[in-house]
Amino acid sequence: MNSEYPDEPPSKSQRKRECDGLQKTGERLLALKPDELALIDLPADLADALLQAQRIKSRGALKRQRQYLGKLMRALDSESIEKQLDAVVHRNDVNTARFRKIEKWRDRLLEHDTKVLGDIIAAHADIDRQHIHNLVRQADRESKLNKPPAAARKLFSYLRDADTVTIVPPDSSGQD
Repeated sequence: MNSEYPDEPPSKSQRKRECDGLQKTGERLLALKPDELALIDLPADLADALLQAQRIKSRGALKRQRQYLGKLMRALDSESIEKQLDAVVHRNDVNTARFRKIEKWRDRLLEHDTKVLGDIIAAHADIDRQHIHNLVRQADRESKLNKPPAAARKLFSYLRDADTVTIVPPDSSGQD
């Protein structure tokens, strides 16, 4: 809306900015993998247009399809789609951050950092310290013998599983 004259329709420049924004949202949707796209509640015509655009190889045709996506987005509640899109993208950011945190824990354990075990125990009180120590010792032996890092992988898996267990809310356990 025009702030000086609230009764007037938006200017042509404002409409163009809005259309460009919707087209960019369409491009962000287009960049998603099919399983991520399935997490977003999209109307059938928009979902079909996105699938068609993912199959197009020609630059000119893809540009036209992107414009068509923007046109479809204008007729929809684009705010709810953008919120869902942000949630899917943010979910990936959270998973990546969690993965890196666990990698750092593993690397610090393998470097014999004494403080890291306290950090892990503070985050996960029910973790098996002895199992962690055994995996670290096995990883050291494997490293000295130039063997594949199987124990380091097991250590990462154990830390990941322990971190996953504590994230799940207790009321969603599913009673029998």
